[in-house]
Amino acid sequence: MQPNDIPRSGPNRLATWVVIAAYNEGAAIHDVVAGLVRLGWRVVVVDDGSRDDTFEQAQSAGAEVLRHILNLGQGAALQTGIDYALAGGAEAIVTFDADGQHSALDVTKLVDALSQADVALGSRFLGEVQGATRRRRVLLRLSVVVSNLLSGSRLTDAHCGLRAFRATAAPVLRITQDRMAHASELLRKIVTSGLTVVEVPISIRYTDYSMAKGQSGMQAMRILFDYLVRR
Repeated sequence: MQPNDIPRSGPNRLATWVVIAAYNEGAAIHDVVAGLVRLGWRVVVVDDGSRDDTFEQAQSAGAEVLRHILNLGQGAALQTGIDYALAGGAEAIVTFDADGQHSALDVTKLVDALSQADVALGSRFLGEVQGATRRRRVLLRLSVVVSNLLSGSRLTDAHCGLRAFRATAAPVLRITQDRMAHASELLRKIVTSGLTVVEVPISIRYTDYSMAKGQSGMQAMRILFDYLVRR
């Protein structure tokens, strides 16, 4: 999966939307949104049935905020946000995590990469990983191996939530896995669709907060089960 050699124009920056799925992220979402808005990005947050003040915090920071009454899962929340952005005229979509581990500065690199590809995937292993424990690094590396075997890809990162794609690719990449298995689903669809894809070096900063919100080994097995059984 290599980018086309034929130059093409990238998406309009003003028509790029950053989509964030958030569940009980009141402690972090304001700063996450504010950092993106400060750089000029349009942001839509989908509050996926939170029981805290996620909705209010995201709205006060400058995002357009949608709400799921019930918690449907990250995959479902992202698709809700993607549909909303497309209806608003988006030419490109960027997915971004709500827990503060991504850098808003990396969004520009991903969007710029769409001038050469249909999909740009953030790779922490081509970039920088800060604050991860040895156990977390091993789990992440293992997930890359398993994901590549399942999807037939040869990527350096498996489930990085920071990714971008052209609006024209959105129908092919429609998410049907409601919960965390959506990341494996997207990789499989990218491989089988023939979409061009590039990996972009990004920075990931793990904190005690983001680590607590992350996936345990048992959760990773649940994701694998969902992907294999429900696909």
